[in-house]
Amino acid sequence: MSPKVTLPRGDTVPALGQGTWQIAETASRRAQEIEALRLGVELGMTLIDTAEMYGEGAAEKLVAEALADQRERLFLVSKVYPHNASRQGVAQACERSLKRLRTDRLDLYLLHWRGGVPLEETVAGLEELRRAGKIRHWGVSNFDVDDMEELFRVPAGENCATNQVLYNVTRRGPEFDLIPWMAEQRMPLMAYSPIEQGRLPRGDVLQRIGQKHGASPFQIALAWLLQKPDVIAIPKASSPDHVRDNHRALEIRLDKEDLEAIDAEFPTPRRKRPLEMI
Repeated sequence: MSPKVTLPRGDTVPALGQGTWQIAETASRRAQEIEALRLGVELGMTLIDTAEMYGEGAAEKLVAEALADQRERLFLVSKVYPHNASRQGVAQACERSLKRLRTDRLDLYLLHWRGGVPLEETVAGLEELRRAGKIRHWGVSNFDVDDMEELFRVPAGENCATNQVLYNVTRRGPEFDLIPWMAEQRMPLMAYSPIEQGRLPRGDVLQRIGQKHGASPFQIALAWLLQKPDVIAIPKASSPDHVRDNHRALEIRLDKEDLEAIDAEFPTPRRKRPLEMI
């Protein structure tokens, strides 16, 4: 059973969900990707993260094909392009996502990154969608502290439920100021690319800790993230075996010695770093 993370309005979601970036790009893998998503849901990884950007809607369509019959079990997340985030544009983009996902509401709708539309206008559109029942929660993605502070100054900006950012053992910049700021607001962080898209360094530390726990370096990196408070991890898995590997990270408990070794190899930042993106 995946541990739970609580959103600001009190709803709980699994700490370990499933991402969909770069799925639905190869026809020969479609059946396997569908099988992987369905297995993840069976294992309790019921938070599904997607976006209109992913394959220009193709990922949302694959999610619907895989999971339309599981809708009541899911916490469904999608994201709107910045250029679609005007008050009217966000409503139209949401309707398109709902149609592709074959559902009548999103559980969480995120602004994918900052663009040229004023935040006040985007928030007004998101709040209208929430009041209409089209979305249950809204949030942002790729926002640094100054962006979050600006967001909270606009009307209803404090209703933001989460901020999805690049965060993993090799990308610890958010720990300096963003994560503490979000903790003050009791807002969880959603971590994308939690194992750096499989490009984690093959150094001795993660390998050694993995041998100790009978796990791969990637599972150790994911377990490290899942032991952080108020963090939701959304690794993508395009095969059932990969889903099982990710799920196994929930069973790993890193001890003080493990955590100190990881900190020594991948130090927490001592100064501000600009928010990274992939």
